[in-house]
Amino acid sequence: MSIFMSKAVLDFFIAFGIVLGGAMLGGIGAVVSLQPPTETMLDIADRIKIWALAAAVGGTIDPMRVIESNMIGGNLSPAIKQILYLVFAFLGAHMGSELVKWVCGKG
Repeated sequence: MSIFMSKAVLDFFIAFGIVLGGAMLGGIGAVVSLQPPTETMLDIADRIKIWALAAAVGGTIDPMRVIESNMIGGNLSPAIKQILYLVFAFLGAHMGSELVKWVCGKG
């Protein structure tokens, strides 16, 4: 598998795991604190998506700087790769959120 595809797949599953794991552990915390777990899990899954996206692509604003510097310099290939990494991470976070909705019976 190419380096690009392996990083894209890794970004997808990192974002997916962050959303799914955060919602599941939040549901356990809700049970311990005597709150409704499904509502808590759905709320966490929606709120954590953007953080899962950021963590999957490196946790900082550096991917945005790579896109900006390469677009200004005329190098489109690195900028397009970085955008695709963001897309794969977004898809992972969204799929994780949809899975939580499905498990909770809201999707």
